[in-house]
Amino acid sequence: MTDFEAQIAELRRALADKDAKLAATQAKLSAQEAVAARLGKDAEEKAAKIRELQHRLDLLARQLFGRKAERVDPNQLKLAFDQVSEEGEAPPPFVHEAPDEESGPRSKSKRKRNGRLKLPEDLPRERHEIHPPREDLACPCGAERRKIGEEVTQLLDYQPASFKVVEHVRVKYACAACQEGVVCPDLPALPIDKKRPSRPGAGLLAELIVSKYGDHLPLNRLEGVFERHGVRIAKSTLSDWIRDVALLLEPIAREVASQVLACDVVQTDETGVRVRDPTFKRSTRPGRIWVYGGLPGQAYFAYTPTKEGKHPARFLSDYSGYLQADAYSGFDRLYADGSIVEVACWAHTRRKFFEAKDTAPVESAWAMHAISRLFEVEREATEHELDVEERGALREEKSRPIAESFFEWLESLRDTMLPRSPLAKAVGYALNQRKALLRFLEDGRLKLDNNRAERSLRQVAVGRKNWLFAGNAKGARRAAVLYTLVVSCKELGLNPFDYLRDVIVKAGDPDFPASRIAELTPIGWARSKA
Repeated sequence: MTDFEAQIAELRRALADKDAKLAATQAKLSAQEAVAARLGKDAEEKAAKIRELQHRLDLLARQLFGRKAERVDPNQLKLAFDQVSEEGEAPPPFVHEAPDEESGPRSKSKRKRNGRLKLPEDLPRERHEIHPPREDLACPCGAERRKIGEEVTQLLDYQPASFKVVEHVRVKYACAACQEGVVCPDLPALPIDKKRPSRPGAGLLAELIVSKYGDHLPLNRLEGVFERHGVRIAKSTLSDWIRDVALLLEPIAREVASQVLACDVVQTDETGVRVRDPTFKRSTRPGRIWVYGGLPGQAYFAYTPTKEGKHPARFLSDYSGYLQADAYSGFDRLYADGSIVEVACWAHTRRKFFEAKDTAPVESAWAMHAISRLFEVEREATEHELDVEERGALREEKSRPIAESFFEWLESLRDTMLPRSPLAKAVGYALNQRKALLRFLEDGRLKLDNNRAERSLRQVAVGRKNWLFAGNAKGARRAAVLYTLVVSCKELGLNPFDYLRDVIVKAGDPDFPASRIAELTPIGWARSKA
């Protein structure tokens, strides 16, 4: 082999070595690119997770420390309109111009009124006349000034509630001749007839129920209130009275449940409550309070130890009609055979978009604007006092185009969002509930939202911040009985004290016929008084 051939062979070996090194370098680079891609994907996933956790943290902070109202500044909607206009994009089909308000004109009856409080005419009056001094009655002309009128200044004062003792004196009679044949009338029926040194009257029991379940005062505070009035009643005694009167009124609450199940439309919701249990790790365990609402004045409360769907399924086992509730999966079994028709809540749908407004302000603003337009139609129907058929016709004319174009717009958004973003969750929630959300167009009796049930449960939510927990499961069931009557009264605008004082007397009367139990429900009592 010549020197030239040896050089060529050497160059070929060197080239082969460099090719091998280049291939190794390319393989290493490919591996590093794969690692970089994997790390980038992990970073994106972690960033998305951080955004999700930050969103949840913001929601939690708002629930704990922020405003509970889900109002949106009208300027935010205008900014969304301006942003879409500047980018040259067309607004959604349900928007033709920048909205002036988030929700349409309010009813005149709800406008804030200023001025001095007008005092009720039926309040008792105390008249204190103030006359000028005697020396001011002499006129410089020599005559005497006479009364020509008066100026009245009214002060609203308060007299604390007071106790009184009602004595049932049964007068005995006997024969004057033989001193025998003593007769003594029977004692009238008492609300709680127990062998105790003192028995509570119907008024005291009514005040006890209203104070705890209407005004949210726990029994230890009521004990202090009563002691200020000079009457010392132990907390344990008050608890026993609550137990006994709840047992007395339980048949009335069951009658309210029957009235609810006889309605064609029922709303339901639930909230949590703690129940004392020494065997549990925190000494209290979680429970649930459910509300089922029929007509106004028919709000039935029930306690269950868990949130499982079997509990509403048991209560609604014989019911057929519309059921308006949130999207809780435990309700799905109720709609399986078609006897119960699902009606979704637009307020819950709006809440999802409200929670997404920080991460997707434009889309969330448009969605909330569309939903607010649906509620504008409902306010219009209410202000014009439309009946069921007229309301249905108005919805067909105005609400259906808004709702259908709203869902078409949501479909167009489906593939343009990050999968786990708050906006994606809001859009997915609305599209999954589409059929149930449009159900209100079928019947003028249906509501757009489930807010009535949520307002009813607010009594429990506010109360548990004061009394913290129920003494046991039986105590939670008794609380549900009393909430049923108090909340139903409030829905009808009745004074729950007047109602309970009257009903406790009648329910405790053994001669009151059970066939007339419907007259003792809040709605029956209101009709009898009317």
